[in-house]
Amino acid sequence: MKRGQSNVVGVALLLGTVMLSLAGLTASVGFVVDSNTATADATRVSTDMNRALSPVESTGVHRGRISFSDGRLETAERELRILDDSGVARTVQVDALRFTSGSRRVTYVAGGIVRGTNDSARMYTQPPITASRDGGVLVVGAAKLNASERAVASNTGTSALVRTNVTHARTTLGNGTYRVAVETEATGAWRRYFERQNTTTTTRDFDGDGIPSVVAEYPGQRFAYLVVHDMRTEVQ
Repeated sequence: MKRGQSNVVGVALLLGTVMLSLAGLTASVGFVVDSNTATADATRVSTDMNRALSPVESTGVHRGRISFSDGRLETAERELRILDDSGVARTVQVDALRFTSGSRRVTYVAGGIVRGTNDSARMYTQPPITASRDGGVLVVGAAKLNASERAVASNTGTSALVRTNVTHARTTLGNGTYRVAVETEATGAWRRYFERQNTTTTTRDFDGDGIPSVVAEYPGQRFAYLVVHDMRTEVQ
């Protein structure tokens, strides 16, 4: 009887171990599937944002779609500032369109598209801010979303229609020394972008809302222009 009981106990323990292993495997597979879905969504959203929001390349009405299977698409308040020797010379309420799925994030702000947050973020599409290396000219293109507060969320798949009606306005700022500040949660990507333009970067919270701005100081005297690309965006 003791040997029979031992066999029964052994089989029960073995089955229990197998069930635990299967449960762990199922959980692991589920995590991998969810992670792959979030990554695929982030890639798709980056591409769709780039197609739907391209104000430098268009004027007038343009329509595009941003599709994802699981996540949230929403607008957020963001500002771009141009500073000269006297302080803040111009402030543009550019705002942002942000997609979040789990730990994945894609954000469109000031004409740039960034994947990720903080130091791990990477610039997917560069903003329309250009400068000669040591002096000469600075052209700050400010893509202004100009959208009412809006959020679209789904865990079963959806496609948001993005409609823009783009106009452009150029302002001459004149000759001087300039800094450009972009409010963003993806500070690492913006810092690296600006530093490739031979700038020195710092961070600063201008309005005390907890969202820092990456401030890029351009070397030398230069003639500067501000070009506001007003998109008057609708997200449906």
